[in-house]
Amino acid sequence: MKKAWLAVAMALVLVLGACGSNKGGEASSSPKSGGDASGGSPSASTSPSASASAGKLFIPIVSKGFQHQFWQAVKAGAEKAAAELNVEITFEGPETEQQVDKQLEMLQVALDKKPSAIGFAALDSQASIPLLQKAKDAGIPVIAFDSGVDSDIPLATAATDNIAAAALAADKMAELIGGEGEVAMVVHDQTSRTGIDRENGFKNRIKEKYPKIKIVDIQYGGGDHLKSTDLAKTIMQAHPNLKGIFGSNEGSAIGVVNAVTEMKMDGKIVVIGYDSGKAQIDAIKSGKMAGAITQNPIGIGYETVKAAVAAIKGEKVEKNIDTGFFWYDKTNIDNPEIKAVLYE
Repeated sequence: MKKAWLAVAMALVLVLGACGSNKGGEASSSPKSGGDASGGSPSASTSPSASASAGKLFIPIVSKGFQHQFWQAVKAGAEKAAAELNVEITFEGPETEQQVDKQLEMLQVALDKKPSAIGFAALDSQASIPLLQKAKDAGIPVIAFDSGVDSDIPLATAATDNIAAAALAADKMAELIGGEGEVAMVVHDQTSRTGIDRENGFKNRIKEKYPKIKIVDIQYGGGDHLKSTDLAKTIMQAHPNLKGIFGSNEGSAIGVVNAVTEMKMDGKIVVIGYDSGKAQIDAIKSGKMAGAITQNPIGIGYETVKAAVAAIKGEKVEKNIDTGFFWYDKTNIDNPEIKAVLYE
């Protein structure tokens, strides 16, 4: 990861920490600034009408959700770039990462506002292509973030190399279970680019490098920790010799931790996660989770807005903006470089 990110990220960690310290639960901050837990119309972090009157560039950012602190960190990075570049943004997403249709409605509403550019993290790598084509036809630059789409329409995608990151998770799993035995996966979905790449990254590394390890089950929990808990419990009941489970995002990983706890299998099953959040950080510190992959969500948000502004100005942008990833566990969780990219 570029060192420049650390300065940006560490400054924003203080902002996120402040948010976390007074939230008393995610609900107070998330719906207020983005996703609307009440089920009403999507809320926005800033007013596009105000931006229009001020003559600023207007860039709506449509994320995959707000239910995880990951998205709050992405939002913080986007707002940081917007402030630096003097542009107006909105940041919104559906209540859950299973609401593809609602996300498409949000994208349509954003396009109807005739924005200067748009940032988009697809819940479905193909379903949004017709709307993105409309953006292209209207001359609206599209910057993908977190999850790309199966199209060349986005001028750039700011994201983690999820295949490489999940392969690292597989290496860690192999190391921790002694290079042999049965493992399973709880993946957040089969439709987003992140779900597909993380599943393939983990699965293919195991197949290619660890012939004595068998992946006995792969389930999809929609990133919902309750559903992921049930799935992980079912997997453990069906495979009593299971040695480890990989949870592919924040909700999946917490679901696996909760399942292991409820089944009283702490210390008997290796849990490896993805992303951050207070529950995962606590699980790693307590030993319930062996470790996890952390992305750089602040950097993802920052790069998305930065690339959008560059595209609006007709400047060249990198097609793939790699925002980096790290493995973290109990041994390095307090290192400054790691703390800068964790979020609660």
